[in-house]
Amino acid sequence: MMGRSFTGTGRSFAVMGGAELNAPKLPVLMPVGVPARITFNLDGLHTALLGCQLLCQSVGSVRPEMGLHFLPYLCGLLTLCGHRGVLSQSPSVPSVPSYGERGSDLGLRVFKQVVLSRPQENVVFSPHGVASILGMLLPGTHGDTRTQLLMALRYKKNGPYKMLRKLHKMLTAKSNKDVITIANAVFSQQGFPIEEAFVSSNRDNFQCESRTLNFDNTNASAGLINSWVKNQTKGLIPTLVRADMLNGALTRLVAVNAIYFKGLWKSRFLLENTKLRTFKGGDGNDYKVPMMSQLSVFNIGSASTPRGLKYRVIELPYHGNSVSMLIAQPLDENAPLSDVIPHISTSTVQKWTKLLRQSKVLLMLPKFTADTELDLRAPLLALGIKDIFDEGKADFRQLSKESLYVSKTIQKAKLEISEDGTKASAATAAILLTRSSTPSVTIDRPFVFLIRHNPTGTILFVGQINKP
Repeated sequence: MMGRSFTGTGRSFAVMGGAELNAPKLPVLMPVGVPARITFNLDGLHTALLGCQLLCQSVGSVRPEMGLHFLPYLCGLLTLCGHRGVLSQSPSVPSVPSYGERGSDLGLRVFKQVVLSRPQENVVFSPHGVASILGMLLPGTHGDTRTQLLMALRYKKNGPYKMLRKLHKMLTAKSNKDVITIANAVFSQQGFPIEEAFVSSNRDNFQCESRTLNFDNTNASAGLINSWVKNQTKGLIPTLVRADMLNGALTRLVAVNAIYFKGLWKSRFLLENTKLRTFKGGDGNDYKVPMMSQLSVFNIGSASTPRGLKYRVIELPYHGNSVSMLIAQPLDENAPLSDVIPHISTSTVQKWTKLLRQSKVLLMLPKFTADTELDLRAPLLALGIKDIFDEGKADFRQLSKESLYVSKTIQKAKLEISEDGTKASAATAAILLTRSSTPSVTIDRPFVFLIRHNPTGTILFVGQINKP
């Protein structure tokens, strides 16, 4: 994670990898989000996202605003600092997006901003992670700061929390079969006052834990936070916070959100069918990559962007059917992903569910790992979420009596497709693989993927892969 320097009239301390912060005699809120990693393997997907926020205080102005979390996905880390002065299944009513879709749309807009500056790179990102962290911040905001978040998230002005609580329960329900774990925690400085209404709102709506630490011991505090992160992400993200991100004199709160997903393919890829094949990268070069293959029945179809570019969409369901991976790829081999990505939204994905038809195809998909770490400050600013980053305008008076603002937002995520699978699905795949004379779909060029919770329309992860 990179550091930023701030100048003021107070003490200085190290934040984000050793950058020095001159604190303006007030607390600072720093969001840090999520580096992402995705690993495709034969049978399923493991993914973890996490994030945390660091709340720091100096001596100075007083206002209420405290406590944050979020991820990946999930997803991120936020640090509060002081400032001066004051598919398979889609929703039944397409015209009224669910709260999962509203948050996911904001996350997709952030993703589009990110890939503008990384057109040739692999990018893995959690839309729901961004929505989660902002949703947790929301109870602590007031005035224009709150209005900007509500407009970006498209949440109702009054009382979105009942719907967010329902969404959290649906995403983590055991009926999903595929494992989705979303965990949140606030680690605060011993003796630091947090508004009880903020704490209770996050506890009730996001099942957020509250713990106290002694940030004077930065190594021990970082170790305890990272142990929590590692446990919640099943070891996929072993560390998020470094000791040099904490300062005993200034750090007042670290809020963390972790998202873990483990899905098994409904129709498994068999190891013996994985062969080295050519993948034409986004940079125009050819690469030999392990390509998984299987003959099975998938939902597949084609759609067009508003400019008339046709692209293919294929759905790979996980074994519980509540979560699917959707892959989109231009039919024109020379068309870049940047011609398709701006067109993608939850409304677009919902339309795909009406276009896709079941078809038996030989699917070839690369097996790979991709990592990303993203600073989300600039994309959020571009989308109109500005006041939370402005030390003169941020209004978090419902968090704490200290004046705070968000100084940094980073997302860190990791996704892995594992070898885990069931004998039943393997046997079915083996039988299908003996068939011949079947149309084939080979994902051997750059593509976009989305991992979607179908009942709510929530996009858990999205990414572009230019080079496996």
